[in-house]
Amino acid sequence: MTELLLDVDAILTGKPAFIAPGVLSAMGKTPVSGSVRVGWLGIEGDAVADPMVHGGPDKAIHVFPQEHYHWWRMPLGKHALLENPGAFGENLATRGAIEGMLCLGDRFTLGSAIVEISQGRQPCAKLNYRFGTDEALARAVQTGRIGFYLRVIHEGEAQAGDLMVLTERPHPEWSVARMFDLLVAGGYRRDPAGVAELAGLKVLAEAWRGRAEKLAR
Repeated sequence: MTELLLDVDAILTGKPAFIAPGVLSAMGKTPVSGSVRVGWLGIEGDAVADPMVHGGPDKAIHVFPQEHYHWWRMPLGKHALLENPGAFGENLATRGAIEGMLCLGDRFTLGSAIVEISQGRQPCAKLNYRFGTDEALARAVQTGRIGFYLRVIHEGEAQAGDLMVLTERPHPEWSVARMFDLLVAGGYRRDPAGVAELAGLKVLAEAWRGRAEKLAR
C-alpha cells in the first residue's frame, strides 16, 4: 500500500446560526487551538443544525481538502469566506489528497484517534445561502469538490498540525469521487452494477447504502 499522508491545517467547530432568514446552519466553523477530543460523534464542541440529516456516527467529521479552495475562487470570485479554512463547514482542513485519491473504508490515524472514510458529502441548498449565489450547489454536484465524512473507530485527541496517516485501504476500487458520481451526480445510469455493489458494502454509511439500494432497483 502506497504511503499516504494528509496534513491537518486546522481543526474546526461551530454552532448552529441563521445564515439567511429562516435558514439555520452550523456550516460556519472556526479553528480551535490546542488538543481537542475526537469522540464517536465528532470533534468536541461541534454541533449540527439538523440531526436528521447531519452528524451521527457515520458523519462524525467532515473533511474538506484545502486544494479545492483555489478552484472555488474561480466561480465564486474573491469571496471573503474563501480566505480561511471553514468556508464549507469542514471540521478538518486537510492537504495531501482529494476525493479521487481517497477511498471508502480508508483508515487513518488522527492524533491518538483512528478514523475511517464512510461516505462523500452530499451538498444541499444551504451552500447557496452560505455563499450568496445560486451557483454553489450546482457546481458542487457537477464537480464533487465538496469533501467527505469520517466515522470514528477509536476515540482520542488531535490538534492542528497533526498528520493523518493511512493505515488500511480495503476498497481501492471505490474512490470517494466514484461514489459521489454514482450516488449524487447521476452516474448510476452508466454503472448499475457498481451501484448494486455499493449497496452491499457494509462500510458505506447507512444513508448512502440506502440510496444505493434504491438506485439499484
